[in-house]
Amino acid sequence: MFSWFERRLDPYPADPPRMPPQGLWRFILHFSRGAEGYMLSMAACSAMIAVAEVVLFGYLGELVNRLAGADRQNFWAQEGNRLILMGAILVIGLPLLQVLFSLLMHQTLMGNFPQRIRWQAHRYLLRQSMSYFQDEFAGRIATKLMQTALAVREVAMKFMDVLVYVGVYFIGALVLAASTDGWLAIPFAGWGILYGVLLWWLIPRIGRISEAQADARAQMTGRVVDSYTNISTVKLFSHSSREEAYVRESMDGFLQTVHGQMRLASIQNIMLSTLNSLLTFSVTVLGLWLWVGGKIEVGAVAVAIPLALRLGNMSHWIMWEFAGLFENIGTVRDGIGSLSLPRMVTDARGARPLAVPEGRVEFDRVTFRYGEAARPGRGAVLDDLSLTIAPGERIGLVGRSGAGKSTLVNLMLRFHDLESGRILIDGQDISQVTQESLRAAIGVVTQDTSLLHRSIRDNIAYGRPDASEAEILRAAELAEADFIATLTDSQGRHGLDAHVGERGVKLSGGQRQRIAIARVLLKDAPILVLDEATSALDSEVEAAIQSQLDMLMQGKTVIAIAHRLSTIARMDRLVVMEQGRIVEQGTHEALLARGGIYAGLWARQSGGFLEAE
Repeated sequence: MFSWFERRLDPYPADPPRMPPQGLWRFILHFSRGAEGYMLSMAACSAMIAVAEVVLFGYLGELVNRLAGADRQNFWAQEGNRLILMGAILVIGLPLLQVLFSLLMHQTLMGNFPQRIRWQAHRYLLRQSMSYFQDEFAGRIATKLMQTALAVREVAMKFMDVLVYVGVYFIGALVLAASTDGWLAIPFAGWGILYGVLLWWLIPRIGRISEAQADARAQMTGRVVDSYTNISTVKLFSHSSREEAYVRESMDGFLQTVHGQMRLASIQNIMLSTLNSLLTFSVTVLGLWLWVGGKIEVGAVAVAIPLALRLGNMSHWIMWEFAGLFENIGTVRDGIGSLSLPRMVTDARGARPLAVPEGRVEFDRVTFRYGEAARPGRGAVLDDLSLTIAPGERIGLVGRSGAGKSTLVNLMLRFHDLESGRILIDGQDISQVTQESLRAAIGVVTQDTSLLHRSIRDNIAYGRPDASEAEILRAAELAEADFIATLTDSQGRHGLDAHVGERGVKLSGGQRQRIAIARVLLKDAPILVLDEATSALDSEVEAAIQSQLDMLMQGKTVIAIAHRLSTIARMDRLVVMEQGRIVEQGTHEALLARGGIYAGLWARQSGGFLEAE
């Protein structure tokens, strides 16, 4: 039974992820799609439970009245059918409704619903532009994702459950009190009005402080995760105290929102307790006065007083539910600001997969500026740059930091869109092909190699997930990664099964680099980018791996970037860049003979590296 209800709602819908709307209710409806029927069924159960409870209260009053003047000899004959009906409602109807309500809530919705939201939001975020992740803490994004998923569930389910139950119950109580005597409805109506005023004053304040709290919590988590992620830097610079102060500042910001929230909670309890006491007192006094005056039967008093006590007890639960509702609304509003952002780089309508039969790359009058630099009058990172790389040609990009070398590669990978110009691969404009197919056709080894916190096997096979064990081992061998056999992690896993830690922290820089090279060897893409690919390797390992890199480059179009000019001197052509423009091109020997910028850079190398200006 449990598993049947658990399978009703698919936690991993296959629909392609879309940008969530930015309006609160549209955002909630977007993520509730597919779960509406189950929430409506839950709300229907909740409404029927409220009606059944009010009906039982009403019958209790009638029963008291009948008992007061009943003939004991004929009581069962006169009242038996009604008692059986009410007994059936109490013993069979209400429990069955509660069972169905509980199964819908706990088995179908509580786990699957937020999981659907996490799944859909995560899939959308994975396809966000690089600039999105460069502007945010990874921990902050993850926190927003997790807390927003739970908050959307709570808002949607509280509206469908609590509001329906409370509305039906209160209206039923008012009708029941009024049906015995109109005067008895007055305390309940007055209590409802004052209760509404209290909600009207309190709830928006809780919503606002909850929104601030959600942001403060994400900020605090982001700073904590940032400290842990960069723990080696913290320790190298002996900045534990500085990190404490950095995190404490965000913790203090979060604590202030908690204090504000708790002040509102105290006000809520004080006001509500007073209001409930007044309701019970006024119903009791009024009920007794009407009974003494002969205007109502004793059954009406027997119903009104317990009903007032029941509403008083419920009111605390209702208030907390409403507070929780608006607290979660604040969290959702905060999450919308991070999750409902358009992608800066999107596939064109009708984008086709990239086909790379040859590997020709053309940069056609490319101009690009970053962020604030894109304002008129600011210098371009790349300025009207044109470059053609023939199929199978190996070029080296040369220039000082900031010349635009890595930007050129990032634009070819379409991490950013161009301001003007085109980039073509085998005649296909990369803005008109799918990003997935574009990046699948390009193998990249960068200077800053981060590995996934998974096994060595998973990290190498990331280049080609369907690779066999033999192919993975061969790629590791070609990358001179013979150290893999000696690895062991804290869980006792060995060799390819050993986990590397977050960002590969358990490995040295050279070991991470060799795993990255093995990954690209296995991927075997037709276009290869080497961005300081051997910078983390010592001279002996670099010499050993150089022949494998030469083999890797065979038949591929290669773009290599290195500050150590000796590592790219053997390329077919060197392209010298200055301030976003190409200033020289040619072979190593031709450029030296020319005696221009490259020759000057070569002459001024210190230990094989370019000196800073």
